Amino acid sequence: MSVLEEPIKKVQTLKNYVNGEWIESEANSFKDVINPATMKTFGKVPISNSDDLDKAVKAAKEAFPDWRRATPLARARYFLRLKELLEENFEEISKVGVMEHGKTIDESRGETRRGIENVESAASIPFLMMGYNLEDIAQGIDEYLIRQPLGVFACIAPFNFPFMVPLWYMPYAVATGNTYIIKPSPWTPFSQHKIFELIDEVGFPPGVINMVHGDVEVANAIIEHPDIKGVSFVGSTSVGRDIIYKGATAHGKRVQAQCGAKNFLVVMPDASVDRTIASLMTSFFGNTGQRCLSGANLIIVGEDDAFYKGFLKKTTEATANIRIGYGLDESVQMGPLQSEARKTRVLGYIEKGVEEGAKLLLDGRDFKTVSNYPNNCFLGPSIFEDVTEDMVIAKEEIFGPVMNVLRTKDLDQAIKLINNSVYGNEAAIFTDSGKASRKFQYEVTCGNIGINIGVAAPMAFFPFSGMKNSFFGDLHGQGKDAVNFFTEQKVVIVRWF
Repeated sequence: MSVLEEPIKKVQTLKNYVNGEWIESEANSFKDVINPATMKTFGKVPISNSDDLDKAVKAAKEAFPDWRRATPLARARYFLRLKELLEENFEEISKVGVMEHGKTIDESRGETRRGIENVESAASIPFLMMGYNLEDIAQGIDEYLIRQPLGVFACIAPFNFPFMVPLWYMPYAVATGNTYIIKPSPWTPFSQHKIFELIDEVGFPPGVINMVHGDVEVANAIIEHPDIKGVSFVGSTSVGRDIIYKGATAHGKRVQAQCGAKNFLVVMPDASVDRTIASLMTSFFGNTGQRCLSGANLIIVGEDDAFYKGFLKKTTEATANIRIGYGLDESVQMGPLQSEARKTRVLGYIEKGVEEGAKLLLDGRDFKTVSNYPNNCFLGPSIFEDVTEDMVIAKEEIFGPVMNVLRTKDLDQAIKLINNSVYGNEAAIFTDSGKASRKFQYEVTCGNIGINIGVAAPMAFFPFSGMKNSFFGDLHGQGKDAVNFFTEQKVVIVRWF
């Protein structure tokens, strides 16, 4: 197939978006934005400072009183218009995601669709924000509950889903009457730049939605700023727990920190082999393994050696046939890692697995090159066999295209392995047994469970869950959880004389 046309033709220098205007950063430092497939620089993003954030917070704080007084229906109409513009620009947004991240065009289209679904969900805010009441709680006395916005909120976004993740939060925050600041990842800032072009076209009141590019300084300023009421974060556990959650809560903020993962996929002897393997390919190697719902450890259950060997052979063959290349080629099934540094990190884990004694059935390092493209960020998929739960590769998040294969004698042992993990983001089981699947979903301590589903990604109207070291906070992104996070409840008790 021919390669789709790149939407960005020349190097663009990005700006912040504050108070309804595109403005230069106070900082003089810029980071190159590089296409990981071609290794060509197509943008420069400012590494803003705390002064830049102060401007955004000031604008958001000043915009809040008028915005919260707008009716929920009036606020929802802005998002209905934004949804229209996102649909009109769907393909361009998806191509931008490929250029800055490296994922395939189909994966990027999926990300764009999921983001838009959150905009659609937030447009139902007159219903989602509704309180409740009860008359005659005592003689002549009524009581009711209302939800009210708090003020300024902020999102510290990850590199791997630069379009979708901020939309887990921002539409709900703004639709409920808050004002908002997004800090995109400096690695993948163009998706948010495109959204803000459309936000500007919609005509949200100045200061309601703002964007400040940057890195650590801006993130720390968000955590510490006294006028920011809460922070949403997606990223590693070390940063999410030790810096974002502890730091922001110490400054009196609400926090929802979606963090690292080590996801288990369990294959029972009665699983549909071909359909299961197709799901495994998407789970382990989709997005080049760079997502918090990626498969990491594959557990094959049972003592039937013939089933084990046959299933593993077919899985290895399917993995070896994955077509790797530039994501704008629609025939490509896996793109490069997002940067050379991320590739180096994954290579380190492959070397560690070999050192620990795991058997490398398929070595992604053997992948040499993609025709017409540099090899800097490309890496083939890897499969380790004879992995044990005490190995580093079985415990730590690799965030790359690596499958670890473990074997247990029964489902009880598989569940024990999963629950021993410090993470609790996703677990999935492949089986035709309703009894086994119910036991699995009942006993496994993970926030997102898949039954014959390899990537258990919740829809916009369900919360994106997570347990243990995969989530810090009380209320998750998306749906009603998001509405509750971005509002506080006020109870009113009324008696008239």
